[in-house]
Amino acid sequence: MAQENPPVLTGPALWSAQAHLPSVLGRQLTVERAEGSYLHTTDGRRLFDGTAGLWHANVGHSRPELADAAHQQMRRLETYHVFGRYLNDRAVALGERLAALSPIDDPKVILNSGGSDAIDVACKLARRHWQLAGRTGKTMVLSREFAYHGLHAYGTSIAGLDFNRAGYGTDSLVPETARVSTDDIDAVARTVQAIGPERIAAIVAEPVQGTGGVIPPAPGYLEGLQRICREHDILLVADEVITGFGRTGHMFATERYGLAPDLITFAKGVTSGYAPLGGVLVAPHIWQPFYRDADGTPVFRHGTTYSGHATACAVALRNLDLLDEEKLVPRVAELEQLLTEELRALDARASVAETRVAGLLAGVSLVDDISAEAVTDDLVEHGFVTRPLRGNTVQISPPFITTDDELRGLVAAIGAVLAAHEGR
Repeated sequence: MAQENPPVLTGPALWSAQAHLPSVLGRQLTVERAEGSYLHTTDGRRLFDGTAGLWHANVGHSRPELADAAHQQMRRLETYHVFGRYLNDRAVALGERLAALSPIDDPKVILNSGGSDAIDVACKLARRHWQLAGRTGKTMVLSREFAYHGLHAYGTSIAGLDFNRAGYGTDSLVPETARVSTDDIDAVARTVQAIGPERIAAIVAEPVQGTGGVIPPAPGYLEGLQRICREHDILLVADEVITGFGRTGHMFATERYGLAPDLITFAKGVTSGYAPLGGVLVAPHIWQPFYRDADGTPVFRHGTTYSGHATACAVALRNLDLLDEEKLVPRVAELEQLLTEELRALDARASVAETRVAGLLAGVSLVDDISAEAVTDDLVEHGFVTRPLRGNTVQISPPFITTDDELRGLVAAIGAVLAAHEGR
């Protein structure tokens, strides 16, 4: 008689991302539709999306304006590549729009399919820059402890979350990477000196660390990081995949914190997740050597099939219109004030170690004996989706269209669940 598979070996054919599979099989939630800030699952739940998906659903879900933009574009031109002498008009238009919004003056714009792509391109371009400059020893790429920069080869290699880097046979899939302190700028300076500035091509940093636990920068840290980069001819790469396009109350977090990076990576909010698109904003001193009309002008070998995908670019352009038309970036600044006020009640709870806020982006770190994962599971039963992050932290990052009452309701639900855990 054939023996049935144990439960751990059953489940959907789809391999869930970033999942300890025995822990999720049999209790997965399947989202079948969404509207505004709410998700609807196949088992009949209506859940407030307290994370905006993976930090991306900034204008809310199922906006007809973005569906119409994609529909109209596909009927006209689904896409055409941007390799060599070919372009498509939507990629050109988006490039001009992004250049006008960019905190970097007179940038060039590299488009691709998402944040992990963007990090790979930025790290390669940083190394290529120094090779062209004749400083061939500058190959190291530094990143911060607790950093998350996607899971392509370079993103995996510069991860500051050790569990994302472990298990592949070496400390780093791509060689010549190292981590620096997340908040101690003096420690960063010591690490740079120990490695040797002459060996370092770039430092990659999220202005606000996201997956690492929603960690805003310590006072003076980002300014110090920029100073170290300038003093030692190290490129500064700002990873704005999460923070770009309004999440911190500014179009880019580099504006909020007064930075002048050499490269900025972006994704998520550029389309609010309606189409996979990301890219890199490139400062003139990086792009100019590739544009000179001279013998021996080099080629930077970037580009994927869907770089500058016409439909994704059309969606991005309409999404940027919505941010402007509905004044959603200033709205984030208003919601930040409300969120800060509401979190004061959680700060007083015995179960809360710390709360942190930067724009419409917050983390509630819990004491060790209360599990953030258990809290986020219980919040689903109250009608709210959140996520557990590193540092036993509960993520808060709802869509920009969130109402005051919805934000209050989310924080109140977290408080109610914490009260239940405290009483156990």
